[in-house]
This record gives sequence, C-alpha cells and structure tokens, in this order.
Amino acid sequence: MDFGASPWVTYSTIFALFLAIIVRAMTNHRRRRPNLIGALPHRSIHELSKKYGPLMKLQFGSFPVVVGSSVSMARLFLKTHDPAFAGRPKTAAGNYTAYNYSDITWSQYGPYWRQARKMCITELFSPRSLDSYEHIRSAEIRRLLRSLFDAAGRPLLLKDHLTTLSLSVISRMVLGRRYLDPTAEDQAAPPPPVSTEEFKRMLDELFLLNGVLNIGDSIPWLNFLDLQGYIRRMKAVGKTLDRFMEHVLDEHIARRVKEGENFSPRDMVDVLIQFAENPTLNVKLNKSSLKAFSKDLIAGGTESSAVTVEWAIAELLRKPDIMKKAAEELDRVIGRERWVEEKSLQDLPYIEAIMKETMRLHPVVPMLVPRQAREDVVIDGYDIPAGSRILVNTFTISRDPSIWEEPDEFRPERFLGREMDVKGHDFELLPFGSGRRMCPGYTLGLRVIQSSIANILHGFSWRLPDGVKAEELNMDEIFGLSNPKKVPLVAVAEPRLPIQIYNMSS
Repeated sequence: MDFGASPWVTYSTIFALFLAIIVRAMTNHRRRRPNLIGALPHRSIHELSKKYGPLMKLQFGSFPVVVGSSVSMARLFLKTHDPAFAGRPKTAAGNYTAYNYSDITWSQYGPYWRQARKMCITELFSPRSLDSYEHIRSAEIRRLLRSLFDAAGRPLLLKDHLTTLSLSVISRMVLGRRYLDPTAEDQAAPPPPVSTEEFKRMLDELFLLNGVLNIGDSIPWLNFLDLQGYIRRMKAVGKTLDRFMEHVLDEHIARRVKEGENFSPRDMVDVLIQFAENPTLNVKLNKSSLKAFSKDLIAGGTESSAVTVEWAIAELLRKPDIMKKAAEELDRVIGRERWVEEKSLQDLPYIEAIMKETMRLHPVVPMLVPRQAREDVVIDGYDIPAGSRILVNTFTISRDPSIWEEPDEFRPERFLGREMDVKGHDFELLPFGSGRRMCPGYTLGLRVIQSSIANILHGFSWRLPDGVKAEELNMDEIFGLSNPKKVPLVAVAEPRLPIQIYNMSS
C-alpha cells in the first residue's frame, strides 16, 4: 500500500499554488487594468455611485456588499434601521490586530459591545472626565508650539510634530505618562519595549491594514494563502502592539495590587481596570479585553486628530486668503498676548468652519467602518438579506452637488451661519459616523483638532518651502481605515506673536 500523497492532495496543492501565482501577479501588476475597485476604493465607489445611484449592490467574492452614498441612504442605514445594521463583518484585521474582535471597533453587536460602549460614554469620554484632562491637552499643545518655534524658518515635516502631540496627549490621558516621549519625571520608570519611531510606524500600519481590501475577507477559502501579504503584516503589527500593551497593563496592575484599597485611578487604563473588577458586569472582561480597549483609545485618538490637522494646514497653504481671515479672527477674539484655551473655541466660528470644511473634504474615514446586516431588511424597496456587508460612503455624500455648492473647493464660509454639527445628527457631514457604532471618542477628537488648528494658526504664519508653488502641492491620499496624505506636508512656520509668548515650559 502506498502511503504517499494521494493524487487529490497533489492536484489541490498544485492548483492552489498556481492560483496564488496568478492572483499575486494580478495584484502586483502595475499596468492599467479594468478593475471596478482601484487603489482608492472610496473614489472608485464614488464614480460607480454617480453612474448607478445612491444604493448599489456589489459582490466582493462570496459576500454581497451594499453601498449607501447619499444622505437619505445614510439615514436609513445609521438611524432608521440602526440596530439591524449594527453588526460587524469578521475580518482578518479584527482577528489579528484587535485581539480576536475584542475591541470596540470590531466586536460583534451584543452584551459585550453594549457594555464597552456604556463604559466609554459614562466613564472614559464623559464631559466630567474630559474636563479633568484639559490641563494635559493644554500643556501638550504648548509643547507642540514650542517645538514649532524651535524649528521656525526651516522646512519641517508637520505630521511628525502633530503625531507627537497626539501621542503625548493620548499617552498621558490613557496611560498616565509620556511612555514614548518621556520627561525627566518619567525616566525612573522602566522603558517601553518599543521606540517612539517604531510606535509611530506601528500606528500607521495599523490604520492601513484595518482598511485594506484583503482578498481572504471576501473569499475565505483563499485566506490561508495570504495572497497580498496583508495577514503576515497584521500578525507582525499585532505582536508589536501586544508587547507594548503587556508592558502598560503589567505596570498598571502592579500599582493596583500594591495600593489595594487605597487605589485611585490616575488615567483611563486605571479606569478600565477598575471597571473590569466590578462584580455586577454582565460580561466579565479579561486581559485581552483591557488591551484591546486601550489600543482603541491610543490609536483612534492619535490618528484622527493628526491627519485632520495636517489636511487643514495643507488646504490653507493653497488658500492664503482663508489663512489670513483665520488670523484676523484669532487676533480679534484672543488677542496677541495669550494662547487659545479650549473655553475660547466657542468664540471662534471661522476656526470651527475650517475644521468642519476639512472634515468634509478630507474625511478621516472616507467609508465608514463596514457594518453587517443582522437580519433581513427592506431599504428603499430593495431586500437586503442578513449577512450583507454595508458600506456608507461619506466621501460621496460630502461631494454631493445638491448639498454643497462647488463641492470640490475648500470653502469654510459655507459653514458660517449654517447649523450643522459633526456629532452624527446631520447626515450631510459624518466624520465620526452616526448611530450606535459611531466613534465613541469623537468629543475628545473635536477638542484636540480644533484647539490644535486654532493655536497653530494663532502662533505662526505658514508658507511652503522656497521654490514650491501652491498649485504643485500634492493632495493625494492613502486609503486605509483612515485617509492620510500620501506625501506628508513639508511647510515653513514663522512666528507671528510677540517673542515672549513662545517662552513656555513643558
């Protein structure tokens, strides 16, 4: 009897390898090809919606994908039938970068997710909690302004400064100290297992991989081949992330044990640990849950603000007259002898309009995180079967000429005197989504984004490096879970306030 491989196994292996070679060649081929979905899926689907309308069904491998690309469709998916579409598809990203769907973004709709959402609303992002951390945000923005002042007159990579700001704010609020940019008082603590630059690269990779169209997510039986190499990268970034989160939790749990009944939360991880110890929880939280929630807080809070502020300054460099109007408002309301505090933001409608216009033209998440139908639903007369994946293309909504005059133009004035918020109530503008699964940390994001834009414009005049014309500025984006600039912005900052204003301690 021959105990070698059967012909079926041999043929299957050969077929799988042959298929892998063909698909990989198609994926990597650089010549133009007639694919409906290109490297920027939100733009491809935008073009399709202009031809086929605001409600489309696409077929991604084994799964039907229903796309809503209008205000009315967004309202039906995210409000009218919100519970029916509150599910999440199980993707490789959710598995390998979110502790097997344990975070808030990728966890399935149910008791676990509802408990996590309640924790965010009542504990982590309540107005009381955010107000208690205002001194941290203020201090870190001062550090940003000082770093820009030190680099004044020279071309600088703005995203680096903005990411450092975001990481420092989030690190101090969530983790209790600057893990990745320590000050003297932090030096006594054990260093984290990743460097600052490694952590920044990890965050960029995390957002890219959580938004890619992985072939195995659409054709599950091909997943083991990892035809695009995405799963390998997801596993690698997941391991790096886990090393860091283990370090953080071990430190916090050790302090919790040491202090015993005298334990008092100092940061959001402490709040999470205390929450997990509550004996009345409907669903018990384990260490993976705590790491997954902490990852959401760090990644979400860092990426959205840095990306949005970079886009804002890039647009303003192309429209100096708008930057001039912003400076005039700041001088009139704030004066030239102080920085902008959060309490003053409500008195700066033009700065708020710049923020909203940036979020309209460059939504951080151009297609909201995919949802999944939990039951059969009829939408606009069409049957949407349970299990269908749902995409809401905010990129198309924000460019709808029936809503926005000259939709491709950066015009903050369109928001002056127009009652429209970015908190999920007005479906014309949904940078954070809407309904049950909208971003729970949007209130923090708004504070950091608006305060950053206001202070950056108040403290500095901005220009492009010598020899670079505004019309030459690259405004292409990269598609992922977020939508950053493809070519990072390089600009020159020149101080515009009295010199003593910049003499700030960190």
